[in-house]
Amino acid sequence: MNITSFAPLAVLLPIFGAALAFLLFRHSRAQRAVSIGVLSLTLLLECALLASVWEGGTAAVNIGGWLPPWGITMVVDQFSSLMLVVSSAVSLAVLIYATGQGMADGDQDAPVSIFHPTFLILVAGVSNAFLSGDLFNLYVGFEILLTASYVLMTLGGTGPRIRAGVTYVVVSVVSSVLFLISIAMVYGATGTVNMADLAIKLADLDEGTQTLLHVMLLVAFGIKAAVFPLSFWLPDSYPTAPAPVTAVFAGLLTKVGVYAMVRTETLLFPGDSLNTPLMVVALLTMVVGILGALAQSDIKRLLSFTLVSHIGYMVFGLAMSSVAGLAAAVFYVAHHITIQTSLFLVTGLIERRGGSSSVDRLAGLAKLSPVLALLFFVPAMNLAGIPPFSGFLGKVGLIQAGIELGTPLAYALVIGGVVTSLLTLLAVARVWNRAFWRKPSDAEHPDPVLLAAREESATGRRAGRDSVTLLPRTMVGSTLGLVALGVSLTVFAGPLFKVADQAAQEMLERSSYIQAVLGEDTQVPPLALKAGGGE
Repeated sequence: MNITSFAPLAVLLPIFGAALAFLLFRHSRAQRAVSIGVLSLTLLLECALLASVWEGGTAAVNIGGWLPPWGITMVVDQFSSLMLVVSSAVSLAVLIYATGQGMADGDQDAPVSIFHPTFLILVAGVSNAFLSGDLFNLYVGFEILLTASYVLMTLGGTGPRIRAGVTYVVVSVVSSVLFLISIAMVYGATGTVNMADLAIKLADLDEGTQTLLHVMLLVAFGIKAAVFPLSFWLPDSYPTAPAPVTAVFAGLLTKVGVYAMVRTETLLFPGDSLNTPLMVVALLTMVVGILGALAQSDIKRLLSFTLVSHIGYMVFGLAMSSVAGLAAAVFYVAHHITIQTSLFLVTGLIERRGGSSSVDRLAGLAKLSPVLALLFFVPAMNLAGIPPFSGFLGKVGLIQAGIELGTPLAYALVIGGVVTSLLTLLAVARVWNRAFWRKPSDAEHPDPVLLAAREESATGRRAGRDSVTLLPRTMVGSTLGLVALGVSLTVFAGPLFKVADQAAQEMLERSSYIQAVLGEDTQVPPLALKAGGGE
């Protein structure tokens, strides 16, 4: 039996794990072991799925034996399996980090009985969205992960978290309602929501109807992906949550929106009908996001704005509709999930060690904690695109694809991408200079916790068991592992780019996806690939 037949377990294992973890709510150690064990097993399965589609190509699984387009279909191709592996690896690192934080703090900030089951439900929703072969099941995946995210965002019940949670819920509900209305309209126009079936039937609709459905889906996914001007909600929502929650949100939730945009743009609406508006949106997202980051003094808010800004790179790659551009976008998605999550975890360590995430209150952290300085420096330089890191390689791929396309708007985006990268370097360099490098006496408003830690260091007294000044090894170890994963993307950039290139070719050709779902005899009209594709 082909390993892809077990693809639904990528969703079911976290759900069963969540149920078991909830039943063990009185036994925190067993609950942690179950959560980490289940997620580790899920990651191993997803690695096997990636290896399987690398060798055997795209495969579809019909749930309950119902044939498409009537039943639920899960599709495993190189793009979805790569996203599964990266998202689960990042989620596992965050879960271990959260476990270490909970053990050190007595689970005060994130009650273990609630956190672990909810976290696994979030992972299940993300996996379901990546595997979904029809629009309604994609909607279900979004709702599963969003429902879990509502709970995670408001853990602790503080005023700022509740206010941010309300904003997040309202925006999410609006985007979900818009997505559901779009699904109803698609079904009314075509009689199906199966994406492989839609790839054929949507071409029979008149151009006006296609454009309306196209725009509605793009807006719904654009809100979830936080593209400008639909990104207003993110910088105020993410920074208030506990550090592990903020990290997994930043790494995964917006990328599920990007994944949905990529899947529908390449499969349902191939061609370049809306490429120009997408390029304009990509440019504005990059520039406006990074300008917002430069205005921030809080590291969490700064990273939230850089998160928005770098979504623009992914939309840029998608909007070029070429193999080279889409491959660079796929590579950049995998890179950004890892690096952005790493930086938010490091920020949690900074807040723990220095007492604050505001650079006005921080100074001298490089001397106080050299390991923490290294953990910040490596992913920060990676995010800024400093060679030879994966961020640099991904941006070079996007720039080359833009130059090959050769349109004035593509050149504008190339320039915008370079400027955004330089401004990202400026933003993270300011954090490094103020929080890590400057003298403690230069801090505008030094935090009392940081002053106490400096006094401990200066007098040589051992911090001992103080959970504030001494960073738990589990938290540092999981962060170090994720930073190492980010570095490995550079080391193995060649194979990763090969996966991304093959994934891009498959998505733009569409035939492997459609025939895997509907049968090899299905006739798929060929599409011409643009510059940079296929060679």
